[in-house]
Amino acid sequence: MKHKLRQTGTCITLLLASLLVPIGNIYAQTARPNIVIFIADDVSYNDLGCMGHPVLKTPAIDKLAKNGIRFSNAYLTTSSCSPSRVSILTGRYPHNTGAAELHSPIPPGQVAFPKLLKESGYYTAQAGKWHLGSSGIKPDGPFLDAFDRVGGSHADGGGPGGEQAWVEYLQQRPKDKPFFMWFAAQDAHRGWDNAPKPVQYSAQDVQVPDNLANTAATRTDLVRYYEEVSRFDHYVGKVVDELKAQGILENTLIIVMADNGRPFPRNKTRMYDEGIKTPLIIHWPAGVKGRNQVSSSLVSAIDIAPTILEVAGISECASVQGKSFKTLLAEPTAKFRNYVFAEHNFHSFRAYERMVRTDKYVYIENGLPEQSNVGATDIMGGAAGAELKKHYLAGKATPLQALIFITPQPQFEFYDHSADKDQLINLYGHKGYKAQQQHLADILETWKKETGDDQPEDLTPDWYDRWDNKALPEKGKRGTMPGSLQNATSIQKPGPF
Repeated sequence: MKHKLRQTGTCITLLLASLLVPIGNIYAQTARPNIVIFIADDVSYNDLGCMGHPVLKTPAIDKLAKNGIRFSNAYLTTSSCSPSRVSILTGRYPHNTGAAELHSPIPPGQVAFPKLLKESGYYTAQAGKWHLGSSGIKPDGPFLDAFDRVGGSHADGGGPGGEQAWVEYLQQRPKDKPFFMWFAAQDAHRGWDNAPKPVQYSAQDVQVPDNLANTAATRTDLVRYYEEVSRFDHYVGKVVDELKAQGILENTLIIVMADNGRPFPRNKTRMYDEGIKTPLIIHWPAGVKGRNQVSSSLVSAIDIAPTILEVAGISECASVQGKSFKTLLAEPTAKFRNYVFAEHNFHSFRAYERMVRTDKYVYIENGLPEQSNVGATDIMGGAAGAELKKHYLAGKATPLQALIFITPQPQFEFYDHSADKDQLINLYGHKGYKAQQQHLADILETWKKETGDDQPEDLTPDWYDRWDNKALPEKGKRGTMPGSLQNATSIQKPGPF
C-alpha cells in the first residue's frame, strides 16, 4: 500500500491510497464513509425518547439508535456552548484550546479536525448555529477555513432553529467526494420562538424535575423546550430521508449529540449529568456491527475527533488529547476509558469548577465556593428560573431547589452514581467512601498538572448581577484564561485515561 504523508500544523495526515481514486485535483469516493454530525443546542442526555424520556417524542433519532449504537455514558468537557464546540472540533480540553470561556476568541495554532478531512479529500460544510469565538450565530473566526461551505443559520435563511438548509447542503454537495457535514441547530436554546413546531405538547404532558418549582409557568416553559427538541429531531429525520433518497445512507456515519445540558437551573453549566452528559447516538450500517446496541463505556467529547479521523483513514494528529473509540463500534461492551474530566469556566458569571468521574463515582471541586451557582443569565432569566426565585424568596423552596442560591457552595462533592444517578446526595466526607474520594482527588490533581490547568486570581468577573441578571460595569472585561499561566495551549498530554 502506498502512503502519502503531509504535515498539517501539529498533525500528520496519513492518506490511505487504497481508499482514494485521484481524478485531476479531486478525489472520487470509493470506500471512505460520509460523515454527518448533528449537534443539538442545550439538550440534556435524557431528553430523547431513546435515552429514556417518557414524554418527549424523537422518532427520527430513536430510529437511528434502534439501528445503531446508543452510548449511555458519553460526557462533554464543559457544559457551556462555545467552549464545548471548540473542544469537540479540536479533540482538546477547553483550557488547552485557549478558548475555555463563553465566546472567548480561539487563539492561533488550534487545529479543527474538519480541516484535516478537507485536506485529505473530503468536502466539508458547516450549517446552522456556529457559536465559536466571538460569534453568536453567523460564522466567523479561524476555524472557518476547515469548511468548503459555511452558513445556514437562521440569519442566513436556515429557519429559526437553523436546520432548514441542511437538506439543501446535501443536495448541492459535489458528488465526486466523500463529505463531512457539521449540522448544528439553534434548537433548543432560549429564547423560544413562535414558529410552527412539528410536535406540540400540553402542560399536562410535562414532568417537572424536583429541582424546579412545579407551577403553571414552569410547565409552560418546559412545553416550549420539549417542542424545540422535537423540532431538532424532525430535521434530523429530513436529512436521513435525503441520505436514503441519494442511496448513501448505508455508508454515512451519523452522530447525534448536544453541546451541553438543558437551559434550566442545575443543568446547563453544571457538572451534574443533566448538564455535562450528552446523548450520543451513532448510526453507520456499513461500519457498525449489529443493531439496537447500547455501550455503557465511558467516552469523552474529545474522543469524537480522533474517532472520525481514524474512520476517515487519517491518523497521528499530535494535538488531539482524546483517543479513538472506533473499537466500540464493533464491540460496544468493551472497556474504554477509566475516567472522564470536565470543567466549568466563565459563562455570564465567574466560575472555576473541575470534575472527574468513573463509571461509578463522581468527584467535583469548586474553586470559588464563596459565590452562588445559579448558572447563566438565560437560565435564571427564563420562566422556570424566575419561578424558582419566587419560591426561594417566599420560603417555599425545598433544600434541593434552594441549593443554587445559597453561599457558600460545597467546595467538594462526591456522588455514588450507581445508587444516585441524579447526584442528589453529596457523600463527601463520609468515611465509607474515603478511599474512593482520595483516589479521584489525586486523579484530578494529576490531570490538572499534566494538562496545564490552573486557577488564575484574576478570572473573568461576573458580567451580570447573579440575582436580577442586570448588566454590571465589568461586562465585556476579560480576565486571565484558565491554563494560560501554564501555557496550556501548547500542551498535548491528555492526563489519566
